[in-house]
Amino acid sequence: GMANLALQAVAGTRTPLGLVAVGTGNDFARALGLPLRDPAAAGRQIADALKGSRLRDVDLGRVGGTWFGTVLASGFDSRVNDRGNRMRRPAGRLKYDLAMLAELASFKPFPYRITLDGGETREIEATLVAVGNGSSYGGGMRICADADLGDGLFDVTVVGDCSRTTLLRVFPKVYKGTHLGHPVVTVHRAARVELVAEGVTGYADGEPLGPLPLTAKCVPGAVRVAVP
Repeated sequence: GMANLALQAVAGTRTPLGLVAVGTGNDFARALGLPLRDPAAAGRQIADALKGSRLRDVDLGRVGGTWFGTVLASGFDSRVNDRGNRMRRPAGRLKYDLAMLAELASFKPFPYRITLDGGETREIEATLVAVGNGSSYGGGMRICADADLGDGLFDVTVVGDCSRTTLLRVFPKVYKGTHLGHPVVTVHRAARVELVAEGVTGYADGEPLGPLPLTAKCVPGAVRVAVP
């Protein structure tokens, strides 16, 4: 959305970014601990941060020439994102819940090839692979719950081959991040992630990047933000 568009303008510069989070997802603002859907409070915090030089350099992901702040989604979640973006109503988290239920009708795992930091390529069947600079997407779905905006690494959450029933049990846990403890879920950390899968589109910050293969790089301190 708009936050992602702003990142394209200020990433790699020393121009600070002030976020007024009144959009659908607001996940980058959520990761930064900023006010959500309270423009007056957000405006005051930005003004105070600029006056007091309370600025923080945080990491961004980059795919080609495109920056992202939160999560690169691929697989089942990108299909959900695709459907959710076509839906005008409802707003926020409920839209993605409904899109997920609709996508379950044609659900099947995808054959992936994943390479982390130029190492050995892993060939797996996966429901989804999420590359997280931030912890959440889709309006608070904590798919990469332990991701840190300042550690120079992505958290790569892989949901392996599973049935519809298992997916329905695991996916609701994503709002609290407790899905990470399920046996079908694995988490890796890497600064460079290469994803290959046929028929899968990558989304970053909810915006389409294009079909896989895609390579994401974590760029430390790529943007300066105004923080509380």
